[in-house]
Amino acid sequence: MNSDFIVAVHALVFLNHKQGVVSSEALAENVCTNAARVRKVMAPLKRAGLVETREGNEGGYRFAADPVGTDLASIAEALGVRFVEARWHSGDADKECLVASGMGGIMDGIFAELDECCRERLKQVTVASIDDRIFGGVSAAKPA
Repeated sequence: MNSDFIVAVHALVFLNHKQGVVSSEALAENVCTNAARVRKVMAPLKRAGLVETREGNEGGYRFAADPVGTDLASIAEALGVRFVEARWHSGDADKECLVASGMGGIMDGIFAELDECCRERLKQVTVASIDDRIFGGVSAAKPA
């Protein structure tokens, strides 16, 4: 997993709480990153219909989905995030030894199962539930 998921969740919770259009600069300031990174992360969220954009001096992003129905698994899907994966494999599929030739595939299967477990858990966490955890049920454009 990369930190784009964290940026996306933070930005969506902030946009939901603000209930209006927020510039990439203001989002970046709240997330503690740079505006170019925010724009990069927000692009797939826009394609997924989670945010809308407005151009111009008063432009920016607005949360466009139902916060109760927007779970973290759908955010991960929009970003193409994998939570558990191996970037290196032991052994070699071309070796005669069954351990050496089979271990990479076995581990890929285990990691895929673990990734799916993460996604199932993230289906239980929504933008609204995070907002509620932070603000105790108080919402609607309060200063953050």
